[in-house]
Order: sequence, then C-alpha cells, then structure tokens
Amino acid sequence: MFEQMGSEKKEHVKNSIGRIAFTALCVLIQIGWLVLWVIRLNEYSATISIITSILAFSLALRIYGKHENAAFKMPWIILLLIFPIMGLCLYGLFGHTDLIGKNMQRRFERLDDELFPLITQKEAVLKEIEELDFGVANQCRYLSNYGRYPVYGNTDVVFFKDASEGFEAQLEELEKAEHFIFMEYHAIEEAAAFAGLKRVLARKAAEGVEVRLFYDDMGSVGFIDQSFIKRMKKVGVQCRVFNPVFPLFNLFMNNRDHRKITVIDGKVGFTGGYNLADEYFNLTHPYGHWKDTGIKITGDAVRSLTISFLEMWNAAQYTDKDFLKYLRSVSYTASEKAFVQPYADSPLDEEHVGENVYLNLIKHAKHRLYVATPYLIISDEMNRELGLAAKRGVDVRVITPGIPDKKTVYKVTRSYYAGLVRQGVRIYEYTPGFIHEKQMLCDEDCATVGTINLDYRSLYHHFENGVFLYRCQAVQAIAEDFAETLEKCTEVTEHYRKGRSAVLRGTQCLLRMIAPLL
Repeated sequence: MFEQMGSEKKEHVKNSIGRIAFTALCVLIQIGWLVLWVIRLNEYSATISIITSILAFSLALRIYGKHENAAFKMPWIILLLIFPIMGLCLYGLFGHTDLIGKNMQRRFERLDDELFPLITQKEAVLKEIEELDFGVANQCRYLSNYGRYPVYGNTDVVFFKDASEGFEAQLEELEKAEHFIFMEYHAIEEAAAFAGLKRVLARKAAEGVEVRLFYDDMGSVGFIDQSFIKRMKKVGVQCRVFNPVFPLFNLFMNNRDHRKITVIDGKVGFTGGYNLADEYFNLTHPYGHWKDTGIKITGDAVRSLTISFLEMWNAAQYTDKDFLKYLRSVSYTASEKAFVQPYADSPLDEEHVGENVYLNLIKHAKHRLYVATPYLIISDEMNRELGLAAKRGVDVRVITPGIPDKKTVYKVTRSYYAGLVRQGVRIYEYTPGFIHEKQMLCDEDCATVGTINLDYRSLYHHFENGVFLYRCQAVQAIAEDFAETLEKCTEVTEHYRKGRSAVLRGTQCLLRMIAPLL
C-alpha cells in the first residue's frame, strides 16, 4: 500500500522549519522591545510606576470577574500581582482573547449563517432517541441546539482500530469518487503514505472529479513548505492552507485547524485521530508503536462533515457560491438502526462544544467510562466530574501514552494522575509507545471518536471535530478496542496512590498552573 515516493523522496521535500524559526525570532524581538520600552518608561517616573501597579491590580480584578474557566484566570492574576509590568505586557499580547481574530470571527459568523440552515434537525429522529434514552436525547439536543449539528439516522459506521486500516479504506473509497473529494487535515507529510494518496487524487482529478485539499500551516510545518500547493495544483488538486504563519505577532496564530476530515461525493466520510503522515501508520517509529483510530461514515450524517469542510475552506478564502450542490441528498439505506451525530468545535465562540460533549458523557455514565487521550491536561471541572463518576461506582479508566512525544507536556499529564487516583479513577499507560487516539466510551451504547484531546489546546484553542455515536455496531467495536488496548497497557494507579515528595508536588503544581498557557 505505502509505496515509496519515487522522484519525490522524503529527503528532497522541503519543510518550513527555517520559516518558523525566523518567525519565532521576529515575534520574540517584538515582545522583547515592548517589555523593554514599558520597563524604561516605568523607571522614568514614580507616578507611572504607581499607575502601572493600579492598572495591574484593576486588570487582575477584571480577569477574576470574567465568565471563563478558572484555570485560565489564575496564571494571569498571579503574574499581574507579582510582576505588574511584565504581566500587563504579556496579557496585552497573549491574554486578551476576546479580541482574537475579530475579522476571522465575523467571517465565520457570516459563513455559518449561510451553511447551518442547510442542515436542520429532524424532530422525528430526536423523538426516537427520547423513547430509547431521554438522557442521550439531551446530549443530542445540546449538540443540535448549541453546536448546530443535527443527529441523524440512516447512517452506517465502521470503526478502525488501527490508522492504517482506516487509510486503506479511504484509498478504496476515493477510487470510487465521481463528483468531489474534500480532505482537511492538521498535518500532511509528503512522504511514503501520502505518495499513494497523491496518485489517487491526481487520477481522480484527471477524470473530472473536483478535488480539494486543506491543511494547517503550523501542523504541517515540519513536513512541507508552501511549494507543496504548487505541486498539488500541477496534478489538478485545489489546495489551501489555514492560518499561514507570518513573522508579525498575531494572536490568531495560536488557533490552529486540528480537524481531520475526508468527504467523498457527500455519501462517505472519514474522521479520527490520524493525520496524513508516515508516523501515524507506523511507517516510522519516533515514539514506539503509534496507536490511532478512525471511523468511516456512510449515509445521511456525512452532510455535517461536508458542512464542516466548507466552513473552513471558505473561511480561508470565500469562493463557493452554491453550497447546495455539495449537499444534495444521496440514495442510501443503512444496514443498522443507529444514531450518528458529527460535530465540530471552534475557538471563536464561547461554546466549548468538544469539552461539553465529554462532560455530558461523564455525567451520563452508569457502569463504565473509558477514555483514551494522548494528553491529559484538564480543568478542575472535568477532574471533578471524572472523580464523581468513579465515586458513584462507575468503572472509570484513562489511557495515556507510555512513550511521550513531548516530554514537558507528558510531565504535566502525569501531574494529574494522583488527584484522579485518589478519587477512584484507574490510570493506564500504553506500554508499546504513543497512543494518539481520542475517544471516550460510555457504558455499552455511547461513544465519541474524533480529533479532540483532553487538553486545553484542543478544548479551547483549536478548531476540532468529533462524532457522537449511539446504538451503533461501531460502539461495540470501540469497546473491544479498549479491551485489547488495556491488555497492552501498564496500570500505574497504585504507583500514584502513594505519597509524593514535597519537591515533586511543588513542581507539579507549577506545571498545572501554567498548563492552560501551553
């Protein structure tokens, strides 16, 4: 399947590391210049120093009164009260999130007002779910009302416990494309795995299929440079990049497109944790065995994946004039009676859909709640809900990597273990390597799979997507995958039940304090 790239060998494909290094240097110079200017101004006059302190204290009070997660407030409040000048400068640069990307936010709002009326909730589907489980219906109603993504029937789902299996299925379905192919990924590596995909896309484009490829600039920076777009254009593939990195400081640079979506003719869709890079398919092994999962959706629910793609594509550059041609009804009859609800999350609004889906599932759990995530950097609220679930008798288990991809983030992840263990949560680490899947299983009939990590970046800063599943055969497949994965894990629960040294506790407290800013 994964043939070598031929003339475009990996070592000959340029990446953008140099551009990122230059950008980082420019931003640091800008930040340093601002801080130095304020310090000198502050030293010039005692009056200015007093005013600075008053402003810092006033800003700390304002932050305290904001309606947002307390974990975001505390680092800024502490910094402002201890180091007023530095705190004011850094908050002005990084903390003023209500002003982030106002132009982009308005662009998304205009797009959403056009797109989301094209997918409306069928009340009959909700009524069916209410008759089965009113609690699940409430979850679906939340996503429909506040995420604007309906729940669908007439949809089949296939779960892939290995990313390479999902990618194989994608290639097979792409060969069947007749009208359009939409692909959106956080990271693309122009190497062995992508070489086979590129040939399929080029062939379909030559047959007259409309092919679009969308990727995040920061996510792909270590793999490709901007000439990638030109190479794709040569083979007939329309290609766009989200939020290009520039050497001028820009708060919106912090908000990345972390979604992973493939849509084929509006009938078949794929999503999951994996990107289009070799390590996700274990062609390379930078962190041991890479464990990732995905799903294939066929039927009515694909419409929501199509909407999600069109939203991001046109947010980058508004060119589509007729959205309906990509949302026409397709003839399909599902083989199972299942309920499927694809959804997406945006950092540009105050509705944290991804986190709320997780919280709702935790609260709904009666017997078991299994979680797999590469990063465990959670809010006090999620920490408490996981603990409460365990205390009321739910079998709560969390799987994290055995081999980290980011050592500092791994230390932060482990700093949450002891608090969860004390509440009855069981912690496992994936011994063979790095677990990158993002999924949650609730009892026997509910699950969610997608791109959303249990960390602040995914839950608050990135554009993400997931799929809520109810009464699907895929839910049982997810349960079996958890069972198989747990056998390959080392349970570390007892290790973190023991007391920690004062130094370790202090270090972990500091790490958790800055976690929302990582």
